[in-house]
Amino acid sequence: MDGILTYFAALVAGFLLLEVSLAGTFLESFSSALNVIGIITVIVFAAVIIFKAVKLLIKKA
Repeated sequence: MDGILTYFAALVAGFLLLEVSLAGTFLESFSSALNVIGIITVIVFAAVIIFKAVKLLIKKA
């Protein structure tokens, strides 16, 4: 599995970073920056999981 659960946890964390509501908190001014970080995190770790899955499928064939 080679750390696939760690990548999945990072993917979920990025998704939750996108979904968190910052309205009414002192972090509200960082909302757009956190959205960008969340989007990049989701894209990168989804790509890593897909790459590892494809590599595993090719190795088995």
